This record gives sequence, structure tokens and C-alpha cells, in this order.
Amino acid sequence: MKFLITLLFTILSVHISIAQKFKVLAFYTGKNDLAHISFVKEANTWLEQLAKEKKFSYHATNNWDSLNTEVLKSVDVVLFLDTRPEKPEQREAFENYMKNGGAWLGFHFAAFALDKSTYPQNWDWYHNQFLGSGQYEGNTWRPTSAILKIEKKGHPSLKKLEKEFTTSPNEWYSWEHDLRQNPDIEILLAISEKSYPLGTGPKNHEIWYCGYYPVMWTNKKYKMAYINMGHNDMDYEGGTNATLSYQFANQNYRQLITNTLFWLGKK
Repeated sequence: MKFLITLLFTILSVHISIAQKFKVLAFYTGKNDLAHISFVKEANTWLEQLAKEKKFSYHATNNWDSLNTEVLKSVDVVLFLDTRPEKPEQREAFENYMKNGGAWLGFHFAAFALDKSTYPQNWDWYHNQFLGSGQYEGNTWRPTSAILKIEKKGHPSLKKLEKEFTTSPNEWYSWEHDLRQNPDIEILLAISEKSYPLGTGPKNHEIWYCGYYPVMWTNKKYKMAYINMGHNDMDYEGGTNATLSYQFANQNYRQLITNTLFWLGKK
């Protein structure tokens, strides 16, 4: 009997270990904005530590050519930490990966697209179909904390989070399309009315006084999630360019990212 119990426990332990073991590959550029660079460094440090603690594999690279069919065969979850792929072959590999059951989590600037900018809207599948948001429309300034409200109770990404919670300072984006009108999009988090006015300016259009702004959503046709938080506050005015706030210093953010990774990485 003791032998059988030991054998059963061993099998169960191995099963749990296999179930938790998944491979995450993160892509980043780390060149465009000091706030985004700060976030990339912070994210990689924290995610590497989380991977050690939770027994999954995490690797980050700024070589976007690794976004290819051969590499993606062994990857369970892809992360875009700050930008998006630009080469046609990279985009094709990612689209095929997602259409064939791959998983993805994108942060902040990964959804950015604006015509006549360095990152124009020249990838219709990604911005209009996959993300559903279309082009970037505007943002708040300075980076400020917001109160977020849960829009989809019971979603795995939102476990252990209060129905409303406060974030670290962030630059908040608005989008071309109203995601509420897209039947494929499921909004998970939005800015609570309690946050307004949001932003400090100095330009008036950089302060939001009202409106509906989703900050995390998923496309039900894919295993994916996008989250707008990924821009740290920086000391630009003081001239030091030091990081003044950190996304992962916020317990709610840590819980959210952990939940989402394990939801996406689940076999």
C-alpha cells in the first residue's frame, strides 16, 4: 500500500510539473523611448525571476528574426514587450502561429500604429482584426495612476483581483475603433470613472475628463491578451531621466501578469 501511495504521489507530482512547464519567448526593441526601455528592463528582470519561482521557461531577445516558423514550433507563449515585427516574413510567421493555436501577450506600445510615424498602420490583420483597435488615437500625459474596473468577471486573468484596483503610473492610450462594437473582442479591464480627470497635461487634450477607455482585452478567436500598462514615469523635466515609477512594483499588476501567463501557457 505504501508503495502504491508513493507511486501515485510521484505520478501526480510529475503531471503537475509537466502541466506547469511552458516556454515563453519575449521580443523587444528597447530603443524608442526611455520609458519603454525602462519597462523592458524591468519586465525582463521580473519575468525571469517569476519563471524560476513558478518553473516555466522564459527567454527574451531583441532579434526579431527569431520570430520565425522553426523557432515558434517550440514556443507556448510569445510576448511583445514594446514594439511589433516589421519584416513581412516575421509578420507572416506570427500570424500563422496565432492562427494555429499559439498564445500571445502584448504590452503598451506593442499595439501602437499611426500613419506618418515610425510605426504606420501597415499591418491590417494585426491592428484591425487581431487587436481590433486600429490606429492609436491619443494618450494622457503625464503618466498617472488610474483606477481600473473589471469588465469580465471570472476570467482567468483576473483571479484574486478586486473589482476595482489602482495601478502604477502609466501613459494611457485611446484607439481608433470602439472595441465594444466588435463581437470578437472581450474587454477585461477598463478605466473607472473614479479616475477622472486622468493625466495632468500641460496640454488640455492630454487630460481625460470622461469617456470609456479599455486597457486590457482579448480576441475570442485567438489565445491572446493585450494590456495597455507598460510605460514607466521618468524624470524628463529634472534632466536625470531616472525611472520614477515601476509597473511591477504594483501588486495588482504582478497578479494580473502572473494570472495571464498561466492562462496563456496552459496546455
